[in-house]
Amino acid sequence: MEHAKPLPSYLVQRYQGWKATTFAENKVWYKRLADEGQRPRAMIISCCDSRVHVTSIFGADEGEFFIHRNIASLVPPYKPDGDIHGTSAAIEYAVTALHVTNLVVLGHSGCGGVQGCHDMCSGTAPELEEKSSFVGRWMDILRPGFDRVADITDEKERKTALEHQSVIVSLENLMTFPFIRERVEKDNLSLHGLWTDIGNGGLEYYNAKTARFDKI
Repeated sequence: MEHAKPLPSYLVQRYQGWKATTFAENKVWYKRLADEGQRPRAMIISCCDSRVHVTSIFGADEGEFFIHRNIASLVPPYKPDGDIHGTSAAIEYAVTALHVTNLVVLGHSGCGGVQGCHDMCSGTAPELEEKSSFVGRWMDILRPGFDRVADITDEKERKTALEHQSVIVSLENLMTFPFIRERVEKDNLSLHGLWTDIGNGGLEYYNAKTARFDKI
């Protein structure tokens, strides 16, 4: 591939530092991971946003989480139509092959994807309505969530509510997958919805009984 370039020097230096310290001090652990394969107990569906550092938030080591990241932490509805579905494939593998027992959807404050959905549904981002917009078509998943919060008059409050909806819609869509519904109903799999405030380090969980997000 003629357009591929060598790594930037700062990434090379960071890799070399990691190999000489963290890896060198934990060679046995890494060898065990390589030889025995992964056995994560949880799958985390998180946003691509570089500010959301899943392993740091939970203090996780290698091998603990099966992590899938996409724009706005969204899960599409179950749609076995023979097309390419990256998020659905990751979910299928985590649940049916790795047998994770917890599946977490993690939303966050200041989400650019959610902002895009808000603007698109508000009519201020016509470029996202174009069929050629990958982001726009992906954010269509969140349109039902926007309809639920559209009447909130305060814009900041409405955007936060839509960030919460990205988690709720994803949890609802997860239950459209037959292999997830079956495991949830048999108590072999638990679904969890979380939202983190990047600015203050807060973490909230979706309380299904009250249909609200409560602080952890």
